[in-house]
Amino acid sequence: MEKIPMTAAGYTALETELKHCQQVERPRIIQQITDARTHGDLSENAEYQPAKEAQSLNEGRIAELEDKLARADVIDVSKLSGDTITFGATVTLVDEDTEEKKVWQLVGEPEADAKKGRISITSPLARALIGKTKG
Repeated sequence: MEKIPMTAAGYTALETELKHCQQVERPRIIQQITDARTHGDLSENAEYQPAKEAQSLNEGRIAELEDKLARADVIDVSKLSGDTITFGATVTLVDEDTEEKKVWQLVGEPEADAKKGRISITSPLARALIGKTKG
């Protein structure tokens, strides 16, 4: 079973989402299914099928989150050396043609979000940066 590297913040975010799916979404969907069943014939019930699909999606997401959390390898980025680029590093890249600067943090796949400046350690850009030094 392959470990998934992630930061402490990424682990906490996954835990929070898991708790939300289990404690908020699951009861809400169960209530929708219960309400739909009270309306009679399930084969002609417009509310029942979407509620069952939502339940399936939610349970799938719960299983996925539990798997990721079980395989998580939480890395404390504050204890990493700042000499070379490694997991958790925040790097500033400058486009030599346009002088445009971009700041990226190298994180695990579950917490990657390019819009927030976090790229997966398995991405081509991150793999090219690993082991490089400033300059």
